[in-house]
Amino acid sequence: MYSKEEAQRLKREFWIAFAEKYPRKWLLYDTKIKDFSFKFFVDNKKAQVLIDIEPRNDEKRIAYFEKLEALKAILEDEFVTDLVFEKNYYLENGKTISRIWVEKSDVSVSNRNYWDAIFDFFNEKMAALELFYAEYDEFIKTIEME
Repeated sequence: MYSKEEAQRLKREFWIAFAEKYPRKWLLYDTKIKDFSFKFFVDNKKAQVLIDIEPRNDEKRIAYFEKLEALKAILEDEFVTDLVFEKNYYLENGKTISRIWVEKSDVSVSNRNYWDAIFDFFNEKMAALELFYAEYDEFIKTIEME
């Protein structure tokens, strides 16, 4: 078991090593849609590449989610398979967001032996989601609000 400081140091080393292996600027929060972002997540059980849709306005959140849901067949056929779509995903703080993600299980940020597999997973899945977004962002951005 790691102390809090050791765990933080290890995570920092993990992200530095990832940036060195795949030195590029990821889209992440720069989607030009407020509260619509791409994220990396890793812990001691899994690694995930996520699309989080977090507007406070539920109508807006659901409209963006439904846009992506409408593109699900294209997204899964041409870009990333095994995506999980969850319209109402509950964060630990009680906030409800919409989340779409792909996961690699049985890996751990605490075990350096998994790092290359996690880095490759992150790179492959995020790059594919970014390509998808680059192609369909105009469609996704235009939501109808009543």
